Amino acid sequence: MNKKILDHFREYSQFTYPGLYEKYLKSLPNDIRELGYLVRMQLVHRTTLTDGNTGTNADKKYGDMTRIPWWRQAEDDNFNTAVAIIAELFRRDVNGFTSKRKAEDKLVLTCRHTAILMASILKAKGIPCRVRSGYAPYFENEGGVSADHWINEYWNKEKNRWVIIDVDGSLHKTGFDMYDIPADAFDYPALAWLNIREGKVDPDHFWNAKPATGLKVVGWALFYDLHCLMNNEIIYIHNPKYLYHKWDNLEEKDRKELDRLAKVMLAPDKNFDNLVKIWNTKKEYRILKGGLL
Repeated sequence: MNKKILDHFREYSQFTYPGLYEKYLKSLPNDIRELGYLVRMQLVHRTTLTDGNTGTNADKKYGDMTRIPWWRQAEDDNFNTAVAIIAELFRRDVNGFTSKRKAEDKLVLTCRHTAILMASILKAKGIPCRVRSGYAPYFENEGGVSADHWINEYWNKEKNRWVIIDVDGSLHKTGFDMYDIPADAFDYPALAWLNIREGKVDPDHFWNAKPATGLKVVGWALFYDLHCLMNNEIIYIHNPKYLYHKWDNLEEKDRKELDRLAKVMLAPDKNFDNLVKIWNTKKEYRILKGGLL
């Protein structure tokens, strides 16, 4: 792998930067499974909180949801950077990352936040890591749809390749190793977009928790993933300004423009220099809208 690419993914973003917690993160377990489990035990997904001690949490592996205060809601908007997440973990429990964290002291965060936290820790240890946005067909979803999801890829020096891991979903039973996910088990948005455009896949196979389905949600993920590859793991409500009110009625010229982007993103390492050029010159892809933007 090109050293320039690995160095790029060792760098912190504004979202993965751990601030004064960098030294502490270096002290966390080096074993990827042990580390992933420890990270997962600090967090509760909002759907788990909603479902309570039923479904995937019938065995209370994520903690006893009845212990969490009744007023607690999804906290993604409050803690959307790694340093904010870490600080709040310490505020709620002075032991920081602890496998004995009480359910009521866990943060209610979704997959994007789990991924940036994991990336922050691995980067602190000098390990190239990137967040990826796409779709996870391996979860049991009604209608067999592929649901929006964020994961990590880290560079394994011994295996000389990117290893795909899903810390947020690591306690689910999928039939394969969630700390070495097969490359074709995760639906990356570039391929999903092109398959839809070529009529190979039903657009409604892809689902977003907004809720929404279809080509537009894959378009959202395409831009999330582009920003992730450029070390800018934007929050859910941000999307390109030039397309913000056009997703339901994209013109064919816009679709073809995104076809070209998707083809480059099919092989982000091979096309890394081209991606960087796009990133540095395509104003439309960088200027975002959402929230106060």
